[in-house]
Amino acid sequence: MTRDIVLKAERATRQVSSPDGLLTIVRDVSLEIRARESVAIVGPSGAGKSTLLALLAGLDTLSSGKIWLAGEELTTLDEDGRARVRAAHVGFVFQSFHLVPALTALENVMLPLELRGQRDAREQAGEMLGRVGLAARAGHYPRQLSGGEQQRVAMARASVGHPTVLFADEPTGNLDTVTGDRIIDLFFELNGAAQTTLVLVTHDRALAGRCGRVLTMDSGTLA
Repeated sequence: MTRDIVLKAERATRQVSSPDGLLTIVRDVSLEIRARESVAIVGPSGAGKSTLLALLAGLDTLSSGKIWLAGEELTTLDEDGRARVRAAHVGFVFQSFHLVPALTALENVMLPLELRGQRDAREQAGEMLGRVGLAARAGHYPRQLSGGEQQRVAMARASVGHPTVLFADEPTGNLDTVTGDRIIDLFFELNGAAQTTLVLVTHDRALAGRCGRVLTMDSGTLA
């Protein structure tokens, strides 16, 4: 794998058991994504987009095939090994925010830095919250924040460690149109400043159109 390829899948397949037998969610997907690329994955509901994203990020495991992330072959690693790669190279923004309810906004953003053992976690997290316009909300808990504010905290948490690849699964899916548009602008502003590789799943064609490349998925395969 050449140095500028940060993400590669080779015949990636994911199957799960169902009452009717094995169900193939992702089938023989092969792709390469270069450093600093922005790639959108679009397609109908149930096409396997979110599962593919989880596989590429090392959050789920393949049934067959291979995936490389930042030069590491995820398919040869156990859960601890995949967690190590995620901590070093991955930021992830979820549709449902996935903030820790018992932690403040600041503490949520500090979390990935603390897991790496960085001593200046509080300082870096505070600076990143300022960049997303939430310095004044640092001490608030997720339940005290609006949906848009929660997603900004989630974006700050995903971006604070300067990940090699930033993954986003329907980042505006739970937001109204106006708030979603603001989040999209902030998303690309943060990503452009960090020169991070971006891979996102979306139903929003306008959001997909802002990416450098659009991949279409249907019935578990890339068109």
